[in-house]
Parts: sequence; C-alpha cells; structure tokens
Amino acid sequence: MSERFYYLDHAATSWPKPDEVIEAVTAAMKNDSANPGRGSHAMAVRASRILFKGRMQLAKLLNVNNPNDIVFTHNTTMGLNMAIKGFVKAGDHVIASSVEHNSVRRPLYDLEQKGVEVTYIDADEKGFFNLNQLEAAMKANTTLVAVNHSSNLLGTILPIAEISEIVHKHGAKLLVDGAQSVGIIPVDVVKLGIDMLAFPGHKGLLGPQGTGGLYIAPDIDLEPLMQGGTGSQSEAPHQPLIRPDRYEAGTQNTAGIAGLTAGVEYISRIGIDKIYEHEWKLSQRLLSGLMDVEGVVCLGPDIGQPRTGIVSFYIPHIDPSELSFILDQHYQIAVRSGFHCTPTAHMAAGTSERGAVRASVGYNTTDEEVDALVLAVKEIIEQY
Repeated sequence: MSERFYYLDHAATSWPKPDEVIEAVTAAMKNDSANPGRGSHAMAVRASRILFKGRMQLAKLLNVNNPNDIVFTHNTTMGLNMAIKGFVKAGDHVIASSVEHNSVRRPLYDLEQKGVEVTYIDADEKGFFNLNQLEAAMKANTTLVAVNHSSNLLGTILPIAEISEIVHKHGAKLLVDGAQSVGIIPVDVVKLGIDMLAFPGHKGLLGPQGTGGLYIAPDIDLEPLMQGGTGSQSEAPHQPLIRPDRYEAGTQNTAGIAGLTAGVEYISRIGIDKIYEHEWKLSQRLLSGLMDVEGVVCLGPDIGQPRTGIVSFYIPHIDPSELSFILDQHYQIAVRSGFHCTPTAHMAAGTSERGAVRASVGYNTTDEEVDALVLAVKEIIEQY
C-alpha cells in the first residue's frame, strides 16, 4: 500500500496548483476584493486592473488581437452554452462530431426541440472523423460547426485548421471546445481559423475552479446568455453592446481571475511546446506500460501518435468503477471512471456498456506516478 497520493485526474482539474496561483488568489482576496468596474475608488480600480491583465495574458497566449474579444466565464460549459445558444437560431443547421462532450450535445439537444437541425459526424474508435463526411454534411443553412480540439475520453487531437477551411468555405462558423487543449497544446485562433473558443481556467491553465473564458471573433455578435449589471451604461434598459460588458453581466470572480492570470503566466514561462512534450512522453510511457499488462485494453490513438495526456483503458472482467475505487482506496491513485460526460464517444470506442477508466497526466506528473498506476493495475488483475 502506497504512503503517498498519486493524482492522475488532470483532465478533470489540474492539481496541485502552482504556488503563484494560490498566492495571487490570496492577495486579491486580501487587498483587491472590491467590485471591478463598479466604483472609482482605488480598490475597485485595482480589481478592474486584475481583469484587464487577465484578458491581456490570455489574448497573448491565444493570439487574440483585441483582449476585449475574450469573455470571462465560470467554466468551458458556460462558454459553450453562450456560444451555441447565442449564435444558433431556429431553422439553422449545426454540425458536431459524435465524440463531443455533453456540454455541446445537451445545448444542441435543447435547440433541436426548438427547430434547429443537428447532424453528428460519426467518429471512429480512435476519435477521428473523415473530413469528406464533414464536407458532405454541409448545407445551405449550416451556420455552425462545433468540435472538440481534443477528446476528453480518447486524447485525440483533431486537425482544427483543416476543419476550419471546410467550414469557412461553406460560409459557416467554427466553435472549438478547448477544454483539453488550451494550456496543453499550442492554440492560435488565427492560424487555426477558430471563430469561437471555449476554455477552462482550472485545467491546462492551472487556475482555480470557477474560471474560464470564451473567445468571440470580432465579426460575431452573440445574443447574451444573461442580462444585468455591468457597471457601464447603467441608465440604459438594454444590455450594453460593447465588449466584454455585453457578455459579462454580474460581478466577476476577481480573485479567481487573478489566480487564472498567474496560471497563464506560469505556463507561458515554461512554454506550451515543452508542456506538451512532457505530457506526451508520460502518456506514451503509461500507454506502453498498460499495453504490456495482459488483459488491459487501451483506447485512443496508437502509441507513437499525437495525443494529449489522456490514457483511457478498461479490463473486460473488472467493472471500471470498481477498478477506480480499488486504485483510490488501496493504492492512493486518483483516476476517473464511468462515461466522462461523453456517452457517444464511448459508443465510438466500443465501451458504451460500462464505460472506462481514464488516467490523465499534467506538467507536474512524474514517471513514478505513471509507473505506480501500471504496477497497481497489474497487481489488481493478478488478484482477480
């Protein structure tokens, strides 16, 4: 039984957070807890500067020209809902892949009940779909294509630039779910041709939970998901038209955004390429180790292929929930089991009956942690 705790659930939330993130949150709560944009006194001004700095750092990371095109959200789910429900109208046609997270599928299902047509492109067991199928699915009334950059089950990295070319050729817009890519692999909204990008603060960006963002291209006007106080144009009955106020009703999570900014600065100092290389090597080590254990079936791209730090697997004669429970209680190894909020991805992978176990690494994950999981899985199989 291990004496230490092995955290391999970074695809859900990164941990531990860098000291800089914790210190930034604490400092903001101690010194700058006034409402940003709601007052002219010194503390309110400092709070506003925290938000401005955060937008600037995110814009630099994502190659966004105008920081005001980045809207702060509570998480990726909120950003995706803002993009989908604010852009799509009755009579529109939307395309998504069959390996999307429920944060895309459920808003689309809701809109289907209100007159929106939705087409899902079938992905293979590795998480890829044929771009010719996407081309064939485009219609005259197709307004939006929504895809994840990387599957939260399979670790597959989709060719966003090629997808964008097809989407724009047909006059539609591209929404990218960056939950498993931002802060982990390079994301340049210009080079990739991304019109809207939803991303979390608490995963690859190493920030606190309850933070995230949505990039909205300057030529897109979304209907706001919420209306309310913004601190600007208070005399008007309608939501302001200016960004980011149009999409940020209510008081922002100033301390959280301070922590998010510190996380962005931390990974920027390291370099995204270095982060990806580290996580890829660990994923390959884990994949190789698990494949050498008789009875383990691994999901996602083959060894040696590009992928994020996600390695999902199952053992046919052991329930994934039971396996993850044993790993937690007897080996102090944290992984996630079940359907990972993406049931159709499990259908594509052939694991829709019971789900799978997902291990995911981060920049601070070590070889020791990866090897501990492989050894634990081997021991558990031998005992069954």
